[in-house]
Amino acid sequence: MDSIFIYIAKSTFLLLLFYCAYSFLLRKETFFNSNRWFLLSGLIVSAILPLLTYTKVIWTEATPLLESFQPNLPSVEKEAPQFNWNQIILGIYGIGFIIFIIKLAIDFYSLNAIIKGKKVQQQADFKFIDINENIAPFSYFEYIVYNSSLYTASELENIIEHEKVHSDQNHTIDVLISRFFSIIFWFNPIVWLYKKAITQNLEFIADSEAAKKLLDKKAYQYTLLKITTHENCVAITNHFYQSLIKKRIVMLNKNQSKKRNSWKYYVVIPALAAFVLLFQVEVIAKEKPQIVTDKESNIASVDVFKIRKNSTDSELNEIKNNLQKNHNIKFEVSNIKRNASNQLTSISVDVKRGKQQATSVQSTDGEAINEFGILVITYKNGDKKIGIQTEDNSKNKEPKKATSNKLKTKTEKNANTNSTNSTKTNSITSTTVNTVVITDTDDKSSTNVVITSNPKVVVSNSVKTKMNMQLVVVDGEEMPSNFDVNSINPKNIESMSVYTGVNATAKYGEKGSQGVIEIETKK
Repeated sequence: MDSIFIYIAKSTFLLLLFYCAYSFLLRKETFFNSNRWFLLSGLIVSAILPLLTYTKVIWTEATPLLESFQPNLPSVEKEAPQFNWNQIILGIYGIGFIIFIIKLAIDFYSLNAIIKGKKVQQQADFKFIDINENIAPFSYFEYIVYNSSLYTASELENIIEHEKVHSDQNHTIDVLISRFFSIIFWFNPIVWLYKKAITQNLEFIADSEAAKKLLDKKAYQYTLLKITTHENCVAITNHFYQSLIKKRIVMLNKNQSKKRNSWKYYVVIPALAAFVLLFQVEVIAKEKPQIVTDKESNIASVDVFKIRKNSTDSELNEIKNNLQKNHNIKFEVSNIKRNASNQLTSISVDVKRGKQQATSVQSTDGEAINEFGILVITYKNGDKKIGIQTEDNSKNKEPKKATSNKLKTKTEKNANTNSTNSTKTNSITSTTVNTVVITDTDDKSSTNVVITSNPKVVVSNSVKTKMNMQLVVVDGEEMPSNFDVNSINPKNIESMSVYTGVNATAKYGEKGSQGVIEIETKK
């Protein structure tokens, strides 16, 4: 609803801009045809420009690696239900819209009743209809309607020349466009003033062009005065009778404006440019690629392409293009499902670079997925390694997902071997699946091991032999170097995470260079 109000405000501002430019700078000039297109342009610009935006990207510093994406937010008390003004406003608008639509339908019906069944006289591109009703002469597209019994021959000639201009230049289109705008924006007084300006300028055009073809200009003006006695007219037509006859006669006798005054049309351009820069620029913040240097491992940089619970299809496609273009990595997603809040509840991600492959599969019972990232490690010699950076949300909420990382190779033999090793290391029971698999036939180095919602935790021998050198963090607090992990009863452990290599140093710096063990105990 707020976006509708914003659109109306922007549209009204632009319409007011064009109306003021016409009223104060152009209305007294004799550039009638140019004024016609200026006014029509104002309607089109005011309707379309608020819908167009220019996207500006601002690069921001990336959040630290493995940092939680979801901060703890303060609880918000439920407010008492308030009166829904939006529905009231929409209801009032709908009533007004329907009333004006009905009025338009009545006008079309009246027009059809006048024209239908009448004798039509075709002359060139015009269709003349002589009626008996006491109605002011009017034109509607190629139809020119009048009551010849009310005028002399010279007066009728003046009237017909005037209506021919309306018909020949398709002024009916201008009348209908302004009428539709006044119906859609019936609540906006600027639209009604604008509609009146368009109609009045069309009469200036017809008067000017008709007077050029008539010998007696003064007789034409007398005809204008005579027609004012006929107050009945059809609203959706170009009718000879119009109010403000005095202004029409003044403009008819005014000297032609000098061409140098045409600069006035360009006054709106700086204002439109300012409008776009102030209101139509959409700023999007993007994180810079994360750079981590490690002297010992000879790593030059680490790039993380994050996949969040609110990631759209276009954002996933952008990740795909960046991975392919910058790292020659193939990125494919499948099994995408979203909940009513448009949050991802299921996704399968496969990344591949040569013989390296990483896979992440997440599926929940309607809840948002754990946010994760595609990890690309670039070494100083140009080599690259790929992986999946996962998140452990046990600090922020009750664990509902089981996460396991394991290594496997593309060959069936290695796959079976590593699957067995993973089974020895991790014992997981959960209805929710969150699996990460990393494959690299050329590199047998270890990767992150994350165990959550685990009724039984078994630490492998390879981890035990290095525990004395690793940094141990229990419930977010760093333990002293002589801390014995075995002193913790396994029954009291809620989850355990083991970080090695660049992931450990990225999160804990030099003190994590020998690896990090994170333990969350049951509360």
